[in-house]
Amino acid sequence: MQLSNIKIRLVNKDDELLKAVASVVIDDCFAVHDIKIISGKAGLFISMPSRRTPDGHYRDIAHPLDSETRDLFSSAILAAYEEELKNA
Repeated sequence: MQLSNIKIRLVNKDDELLKAVASVVIDDCFAVHDIKIISGKAGLFISMPSRRTPDGHYRDIAHPLDSETRDLFSSAILAAYEEELKNA
């Protein structure tokens, strides 16, 4: 699997935990939008697109099924975010 295109939209609010939103194209044939880049206590992390359930919890709409794929998404998206910050 290859992440063939990653687009980052920076969020310009200094006090927000949400730093950016990413869109990813997988193998030039499948897109995932609204992946959030969030600043947490342990540093930056990604949050996959989700929706709120009737009981108030959030459930991922699309997500990696194993840790290797999650690490691939996380490292590629966070690297693109850092590059976008440099160019901003």
